[in-house]
Amino acid sequence: MKASKFSDAQKAFILKQGADGIPVAEICRRAGISQAPYFNWKKKYDGLLPTEMKRLKQLEDENGKLRKLVADLSLDKEMLQDVIRRKL
Repeated sequence: MKASKFSDAQKAFILKQGADGIPVAEICRRAGISQAPYFNWKKKYDGLLPTEMKRLKQLEDENGKLRKLVADLSLDKEMLQDVIRRKL
């Protein structure tokens, strides 16, 4: 996935402008983005501070790694059980 050109602090600033009542079209024009990223960020990060946003990303990355590890271990377990069944 392509990395965002906006830092967490920039995203928080853009979202804060929306909370302050500035029209979304104006915010997006100033930031040089379409409205889709704005609303995606709002759905994901609304109300979070930049440090909390960074921690959320770290947790999502760790969760993805753990899911991959569990999938690999489950596959290994299934293969070993298959080998045991064939020998018996």
